[in-house]
Amino acid sequence: MSKKYKFKIFKVILFSIVLVIFVGMAIYLFPVMKDLSTAEGQKAFEAKVKSSRFLGMLLLFGLQVAQIFLIVIPGEPIEILAGMCYGGLWGTIFIMISALIISTLIFFLVRKFGRKFVCEFCNEAKVKKIENSKLFKNPKKIEMLMIILFFIPGTPKDLLVYIAGLLPIKPIRFLLISMIARFPSVISSTLIGANLVVGDWKMGIILYSIIVLLALIIVYIYQKMDKDKTTKEALETIK
Repeated sequence: MSKKYKFKIFKVILFSIVLVIFVGMAIYLFPVMKDLSTAEGQKAFEAKVKSSRFLGMLLLFGLQVAQIFLIVIPGEPIEILAGMCYGGLWGTIFIMISALIISTLIFFLVRKFGRKFVCEFCNEAKVKKIENSKLFKNPKKIEMLMIILFFIPGTPKDLLVYIAGLLPIKPIRFLLISMIARFPSVISSTLIGANLVVGDWKMGIILYSIIVLLALIIVYIYQKMDKDKTTKEALETIK
């Protein structure tokens, strides 16, 4: 059996798993999620999460594996769900540890199998565009670029995890960068989830907006100091 065929089977299995988990969690949580606006509904949701114990964590981890591997699935809903289930603090810790485990696995799979592995999960034309970019080949600039790209809301962070394995960046440094720069996005989403559970969705949106605004201000300041316009070029490359 060829590697390409094996990768296709792997993707089909992963899609099937995530579909089953999504449906299963929807059936399991919907009866209590629909009443989250009431105190009784909030208590029922908390009891439901506590009763799921390790299985609930395993299902959530499975969703995140599929989200990062398949790229097409947005990460925010899973982060919000983590906040709803485990609160802002523990939800963030759960997502960050899960992301670290999965990112490490992908990074070293790319280092082992190379470009072909990346193209099985990412758009080949986009991969080629990034590979041919002089900017992403520059060891002196790549780390700062990764920090900024991970920091900017809406950038394809999971694509960057795949691409990093092809770039001149040390594994430990990349993983540290991806975790630190991913943090604002993760905590803003988990805080929304934590506030949804107590029926205070307005506070969740306010907290999310503040964190995103701070991130955008930091990125804006860096772009103003970036005389070579490397950030703008990097964003255009990964589009």
